[in-house]
Amino acid sequence: MFATAQTFALKPGCYAEYKKAHDELWPEIASAMHENGISMVIHYHEDRLFLFATAPSREALSRSHAGEAGIRWHEYMATLMVTNPDGSTIVDPLETAFKFGEFEEYEFNS
Repeated sequence: MFATAQTFALKPGCYAEYKKAHDELWPEIASAMHENGISMVIHYHEDRLFLFATAPSREALSRSHAGEAGIRWHEYMATLMVTNPDGSTIVDPLETAFKFGEFEEYEFNS
C-alpha cells in the first residue's frame, strides 16, 4: 500500500468555495478515485490544507487524477490555492515522523 501526506495553502477567503467543491465532488473525479482504491481525508487549519491519502500503489494514486477531468479539476483548484508561477499547486510533502499499527505496512512519500 502507498500513503501520502501533504500540505497546501489556500488563497485568503477561498475556504468556503474549496469546501463546497469537495462537498459536491465531480462525479468523474469520485469515480476515478473509487476505481483506483483511493481513500483520502483533507483537514483545514488557518488557510492551510492537510491531505492524507492511501492507495494500493503510487501509480493508482496518479491514475485517480489523470485524464481530462483531472486536468480540469487541478485547473479549478489552482484558482483557490497558492500556486507556482506556472499555475501548479505548491505542494509541501509532510515528513513521516511516526508510524504505528496498520500504517507500519505503508510506503509513504516522505
